[in-house]
Amino acid sequence: MVDLDAGHVLIVLTLLFFLVASYAVFFSAFLPLTGFYILDAIALDTHYKYFTVFLIPTTSYFVIANWVGWQYFRNS
Repeated sequence: MVDLDAGHVLIVLTLLFFLVASYAVFFSAFLPLTGFYILDAIALDTHYKYFTVFLIPTTSYFVIANWVGWQYFRNS
């Protein structure tokens, strides 16, 4: 039996997000439709597919910036 810990799950989810985001942003313009409803909806969308991809790094930046600012405030 495979023992999955949080690190392995995080790596698998990161790779899965990277593959879907790469398809949505780069490869959907060059490849034909896949037959999967969700992937085809992402490929045919021209605006919101970029929003969902860039939402994660933007949110991460603001969380880290707020945490650092809070640490400066607490330790000043």
